[in-house]
Amino acid sequence: MRKDRGKIWLGVSGVTVNQLGQWLVVKKAYSGLKGRWSLPAGFVQAGETVDEAVIREIKEETGIDCKVSGLIGFRTGVIRDEISDNMAIFYCQMQDEQQQICIQENEILEAKWLYPQELAQDEMTSVMLKEMASNQFERHQLEVIEGINPGDIFGYTSYRLFFKK
Repeated sequence: MRKDRGKIWLGVSGVTVNQLGQWLVVKKAYSGLKGRWSLPAGFVQAGETVDEAVIREIKEETGIDCKVSGLIGFRTGVIRDEISDNMAIFYCQMQDEQQQICIQENEILEAKWLYPQELAQDEMTSVMLKEMASNQFERHQLEVIEGINPGDIFGYTSYRLFFKK
């Protein structure tokens, strides 16, 4: 059942990194990202902060416990000239390197650890994740990336990515 989120959306996603430098990625079972590698993500719920939301979403979708190390980016766009779609993107680290992935089967088709260079070259990687994997965002410089179309299926009329590089 879809919740009415109004016309201003606030979501979160997290780049969770293991000690090998691999990123935790998922393939969603629904939406425009169905079957594409993307980050664990979801909407902020009433009564939680954005950093609490990303920890919850990563745990719900993958079973992995993590901690937030910092904010690495912010994605914002306007869908069909009416919905403000915003996402805070966090840098996270695993709490326990021995923990195994356990997917949320009603939302996630697959989850695994992949190197950024693998994601940058995989045709099934989402546009946003491909941009992130192709750039070294750890340099701590906030920069806007414009001129990207994540796909006509989404209907964005305005779309920008903001990342620390």
